[in-house]
Amino acid sequence: MYFCRLTLLLFDMKDRLKNFLKKVTEKLSKDEQKILMLLGQNKAAEVKSKTSIESLSEVEFKVFSQWGEDGIIQYLVSKIDIPNKVFVEFGVENYLESNTRFLMMNDNWSGLVIDGSKSNIQFIQSDDIYWRHELTAVESFITKDNINHLISSNVKQEDIGILSVDIDGNDYWVYQAIDVVNPRILICEYNNIFGAEHSITVPYNPSFVRRNAHYSDLYFGASLKAFYNIAKERGYTFVGTNSAGMNAFFVRNDLAAPFKAVTPEEVYQPSKTRESRDKNGNLSFLTGEERIKEIKEMPIIDTTSNNEMLIKDLFNI
Repeated sequence: MYFCRLTLLLFDMKDRLKNFLKKVTEKLSKDEQKILMLLGQNKAAEVKSKTSIESLSEVEFKVFSQWGEDGIIQYLVSKIDIPNKVFVEFGVENYLESNTRFLMMNDNWSGLVIDGSKSNIQFIQSDDIYWRHELTAVESFITKDNINHLISSNVKQEDIGILSVDIDGNDYWVYQAIDVVNPRILICEYNNIFGAEHSITVPYNPSFVRRNAHYSDLYFGASLKAFYNIAKERGYTFVGTNSAGMNAFFVRNDLAAPFKAVTPEEVYQPSKTRESRDKNGNLSFLTGEERIKEIKEMPIIDTTSNNEMLIKDLFNI
């Protein structure tokens, strides 16, 4: 009897401790978020006060973005008229780190986020931001065949503020397929190791998964020039990249007057991130040309000619 009571007492104490730690963690998280927001709001005011810049790196800062995109976005949206403050962002994972979270929380934008993971979407829907803001989170593995339905089913405006494309795979093909929205600002994640000279992308595969495509995690997406060319064809002006060399920013031609137009060759900088993996899934920290050599046997598509070739042949490896 005594042993049973002791066991129950221990279980009760364990549950109480677990709940206490959960509350402490949640409180710390919320307090940290408040501090981040205050710091971000100060930086946003500073960025918005700038009348002109030579490079987007001058306005970078990050609150919830990965590489300083929060600041760039704050600068861009402050310089153009955006009647429908609506965004679409896909490939957001659990949305704790994203391009549009600070925009939504600081500027009261509405939006749609899409991710292929059920647990990620459940996490977003259970976050306080989901009832505090007009946010729709949809679970779906994105393809060029379903993207328009996913967007049009959840976003009623065609003239939206921002479209952010980042799925680490068929990004080029999915963006090419989108015709249900006409964003004023376009953000595309590109594969930096493809360089600035070639307009290339991985071949379309509706079931493409970055880790499965090549063990190195380096084979995905499209080059900066590929996005530059297609965005230009669709009526966008290229205004630069973040300094880490991950995201490209475009503004619709009818709104691009406040910004300096640039070319991929003018702004491209090799990325210094070392996220490559070996065949056992461990970080291998490849840098420079080592990265493109690691995937030299993989096929790519030249988007200007639509010809398929091996990376080693295009880069003379």
